[in-house]
Amino acid sequence: MTGAGRPTVAVPDGFTLVALDEVGSTNEEALKLATAGAATGTVVWAERQSKGRGRRGRAWDSPAGNLYCSIVLRPQRAPPAQVSFAAAVALAEAVESQGRPVQLKWPNDVLIAGAKVAGILLEGTSSALVLGTGVNIESAPPVGTSLRAHNIGASVATMLQSYLKALKSWLARWERDGFAPVRDAWLQRAIGVGQSIEVRLPAETLPGTFDGLDADGVLLLGTPGGVRRIAAGDVFLVRA
Repeated sequence: MTGAGRPTVAVPDGFTLVALDEVGSTNEEALKLATAGAATGTVVWAERQSKGRGRRGRAWDSPAGNLYCSIVLRPQRAPPAQVSFAAAVALAEAVESQGRPVQLKWPNDVLIAGAKVAGILLEGTSSALVLGTGVNIESAPPVGTSLRAHNIGASVATMLQSYLKALKSWLARWERDGFAPVRDAWLQRAIGVGQSIEVRLPAETLPGTFDGLDADGVLLLGTPGGVRRIAAGDVFLVRA
């Protein structure tokens, strides 16, 4: 159901907004629309999610006051997983436009002062990607933070507009110039490069040094036995 009285959002050309009061998951709704043939740039935006989720099926608490949106994309460049890095940079720019520096944590977290303020979930169908994004604006779970906690007064609508504007620019640059400029912009904000980290995989935990990103976005983990490429996992900084 489309919400009455919702603030008007002037989305950039190339995006079409589907605004909802509540949905189980914006990603699930966008996946359904993509399967039904929704155009690239279709944005599902909900005030609340009853079944929001993050990576690996983790629940994403989704009360009103935060930003929840998912975007149908059909990129021409491969690999599509690089879209999440472009989205992270776009989110960083949207928050930085409010005067607050951010950090990026591999593979897809946006941090303020070391605490998570936004996350990204990339899923797909046989013919499309769905780029899901959650930003803690008014509230956050105990382990995270919110924009309000850092005296950032931007509204949900303002953040959505800023994010879509930056995302359009970074996706176009990625399609045109490849991953290198996205990688550089991501690494400029990356937390933990050159530091000791642990990468937790389903069956093991790997200690090592965060040696940066490969040319395709894979994490490079320095270990006594050499550099190991990590395509998926959870990264934790090892405090001295």
